[in-house]
Amino acid sequence: MRHVVLFHSVYGLRPAVRAAADRLRAAGHQVSTPDLYGVPATDTVEEGFALLEKIGQEVVLDRARDALRDLPPATVLAGFSMGAGVAGALLAERRDAAGLLLLHGTGGAPDAVRPGLPVQLHLADPDPYDAPDEVDEWQQALTDAGADLTVFHYPGVGHLFTDPDVAEYSPDATAAAWPRVLAFLAAR
Repeated sequence: MRHVVLFHSVYGLRPAVRAAADRLRAAGHQVSTPDLYGVPATDTVEEGFALLEKIGQEVVLDRARDALRDLPPATVLAGFSMGAGVAGALLAERRDAAGLLLLHGTGGAPDAVRPGLPVQLHLADPDPYDAPDEVDEWQQALTDAGADLTVFHYPGVGHLFTDPDVAEYSPDATAAAWPRVLAFLAAR
């Protein structure tokens, strides 16, 4: 069993995030899904970015820090899209994190990586928010920093392919991703 904090995408705390948390709980993990916005989720990515701009990145990060305050140091930091960036941003403050699980976006700076840190990335190929050369650079930098990094690419799917409530949802890619996620967490 592992403690996992699962940060939502720019849309906000949507049913797909809660369903993902339930899936992880069913596998025996303790999962927190903090609401980084404090208001209902949006229906479009444009509304989500507008809400993020209104709330502010620092407020979002402060709320994420608050969500981690009472969790054990060896919690897995996880997130969807923007939430992957939040998880990665907090890695420097959570050096004992059990792992970094990134769905639909990269996160984490090389100087925050401790040697052997387990990191798993699930990314559309191509992804409109993460250019291939940037992903390659990030991957090389994390590997050079000592991360135990595994990257899974999902060709021909949209960015947020695990969310059944968006047009980019891909049942096949989702079915491939979740066993990999569960194996990653089980190995921690």
